[in-house]
Amino acid sequence: MTDKKETDETRVPSRVFRPAQQEAETARTQVQTPQTEHPAYQLAFQDMDFLLREDLRPVRFQLELLKPQLIMDEAKISSTFVMYGSARIPEPSKAQALLDLADDDRARRIAERLIAKSKYYEVARELARLASNFPRDDEGNRQFVVCSGGGPSIMEAANRGAADVDAESIGLNIVLPHEQAPNPYVTPSLSMQFHYFALRKMHFLLHARAVAVFPGGFGTFDESFELLTLIQTGKIDPIPVLFYGRDFWNRVVDFEALCEEGVISPRDLDLITFVETAEEGWEAVREFYRKRDPEVAEDFPPA
Repeated sequence: MTDKKETDETRVPSRVFRPAQQEAETARTQVQTPQTEHPAYQLAFQDMDFLLREDLRPVRFQLELLKPQLIMDEAKISSTFVMYGSARIPEPSKAQALLDLADDDRARRIAERLIAKSKYYEVARELARLASNFPRDDEGNRQFVVCSGGGPSIMEAANRGAADVDAESIGLNIVLPHEQAPNPYVTPSLSMQFHYFALRKMHFLLHARAVAVFPGGFGTFDESFELLTLIQTGKIDPIPVLFYGRDFWNRVVDFEALCEEGVISPRDLDLITFVETAEEGWEAVREFYRKRDPEVAEDFPPA
């Protein structure tokens, strides 16, 4: 007896156009003539000079938005736990090297401050371990998959924590003028590179259901304050936003002064939850979702 699916395919083919991959292979083996060798004859999607034209920027936007989304969909990633933070805070075991390299008083003071913040490397690593133990749902979709910028320091700690418990994690790297490679703990199939900062930031938040912000510089400020703005203005629904290191943040940003100056509302400060430990942060996320749905909180692994 003929299989029904095979019979249906014979009667009504599921497609009649040749796949693009097949066409591309055919195009590569064409006879060489002055016409076929000219760039004008290349298939548009194989012509890199064409794709990199200034007026093709909207197409590149679309491709950079689409590719990571397809990768995460195919990996059954439903939600992420995003971790922002400095690329300069050292791993505790390597912190002393910063002080050894300091050659004046100012450099030593900076090294000492960075060393004091090195504790957050282990905090980020432990928080990532906790998030990575969240169970899949009944359809096999993954929740709270750890996502970082894919670089060193706090970002490395996040991906490393996931690797500690044999979980996959995401790294959203970006092309920079100076050489930068993904840290070795990012899952290769979930290691993605961006040209546009704006689209990278969008992908940080499209799946984010919790965000941890560790001490950091301009990049961390850019990412975290855009998130706060999106929640403040109602562009996205509230999610847990954990700021690690109250002393650091209160030193570099006078949040109360913003309220006193009238440029933000006192309730805007409620968007931020200050925490210090991985367990405290994980419990804050659990409590946030417990208030929304008590049954969901039962899925959270204990801290």
